[in-house]
Amino acid sequence: MKESDSSPPPSLAGLTERLLAFRDARDWRQFHTVKNLMLSLALEAAEVMELAQWKTDEQVDAALADPVLRHRLEEECADVLLYLLLLAERTGIDLARAAEAKIAVNEARYPIDKSRGNARKYNEL
Repeated sequence: MKESDSSPPPSLAGLTERLLAFRDARDWRQFHTVKNLMLSLALEAAEVMELAQWKTDEQVDAALADPVLRHRLEEECADVLLYLLLLAERTGIDLARAAEAKIAVNEARYPIDKSRGNARKYNEL
């Protein structure tokens, strides 16, 4: 979706439905085992990291102004999301509910008064 697009963004359910139709039309479900989807998800996440490899934080931040790099980042992030949707569908995970539950866990683990402004893990607070 382009920034100028005023239509509402698609839902996770809508994206999953379209993705499954794409997959099924090509008879690719047979290749989408849980293990293969986990590996593919990790490989796509590594491609996101590759965009920052050997760069400082400042260089990465500045590179986001480059339309070519920005487009590559968008595509790699989309690949991560799409494999995550496939993995969630295959394993029966409701991503929205799982994310909501994880935020609640993190809110309890990282109380504002102990965690504000520092990067320590919850067990070190």
